[in-house]
Amino acid sequence: MKAHEGWYEEKRSAWLYRVVAQAEPDGTRRALFEELAAEADKQALMWQRQAQLAGGRVPDAFKPGPRARVTAALVRAFGPARMRGILAAMKVRGMSIYTKSAPGHFMSPAVEGGEHRHRGVESGGSLRAAVFGANDGLISNASLIMGVAGASADSNVILLTGAAGLVAGAFSMAAGEYVSVRSQREMYEYQIGLERDELEHYPDAEAEELALIYQARGLNQADAERMAKSLIGDPAQALTTLAREELGLNPDDLGNPFAAAAASFGAFAAGALVPLLPFLLARGELALGLAALATAIALFGVGACLSLFTGRGAFAGGLRMLAIGACAGALTYGVGKLLGVSLA
Repeated sequence: MKAHEGWYEEKRSAWLYRVVAQAEPDGTRRALFEELAAEADKQALMWQRQAQLAGGRVPDAFKPGPRARVTAALVRAFGPARMRGILAAMKVRGMSIYTKSAPGHFMSPAVEGGEHRHRGVESGGSLRAAVFGANDGLISNASLIMGVAGASADSNVILLTGAAGLVAGAFSMAAGEYVSVRSQREMYEYQIGLERDELEHYPDAEAEELALIYQARGLNQADAERMAKSLIGDPAQALTTLAREELGLNPDDLGNPFAAAAASFGAFAAGALVPLLPFLLARGELALGLAALATAIALFGVGACLSLFTGRGAFAGGLRMLAIGACAGALTYGVGKLLGVSLA
């Protein structure tokens, strides 16, 4: 990174830290961001000196750009906790205080509250995503088929519509998942690159920032500084730690965008195929009845599977999902019936 770019990054971070501090109602967190702003100003001064030694110069005063101003407006409107992803992308550190602590890292019970009792609820993310993807495909394509069936009794039209809904929906889900995972990975790669440069140029300043975050989490100053210096001493360990503690990013959670897209495509297509399959085997009212039956069974099964993540009874979960799907299918069938009559 060039010296003038480093200066601008740090001055923008300092400006945003103060915006976050003004919007933060908690006094401890507000103090953390004010101190981080002061640290960012110190690091900006280091970059300024490097620029001067190289015969260059930095602007006389910092002026936030449009991106920083938009981010500040969002923070003021919605609060820093909701904007932590955007803030992390803008090189605002300390966002991990708004999330659960990463495994193996310290968080004071006073900061973490009762959340530590529920760790593991979000585990099994791949299975959870697959169940939700199949559920989306099931309900959306079943509703589409029912809506068309209400307007037309032509099985070929229903089959074509259901196939189009399956392909379009699956590709849409896959594209959305790819963009989501890829964007997260790109942000991590960019931010970790910045951290690598900063560790190389001023490791002591990075240790001070990390110590401030640990203090905000409940450690006393001496222990926080000792832990931070120990972690910074190992560059590889330091990068991972800084990603978790300063950025609120967990490198272990960064998936492969192609794998995520493929899994999303497959899950949605599997669900969407359930109400479509009867029209490949039969025609007319028999196919429609079989599609409704197959969809009902699948909906109940999906609801029962979701109970694994909610802790509620499988039977109740299955009935609830069945009721939701039945309402969606009935409404779209009714709309299709009305449109079929009005257009006839």
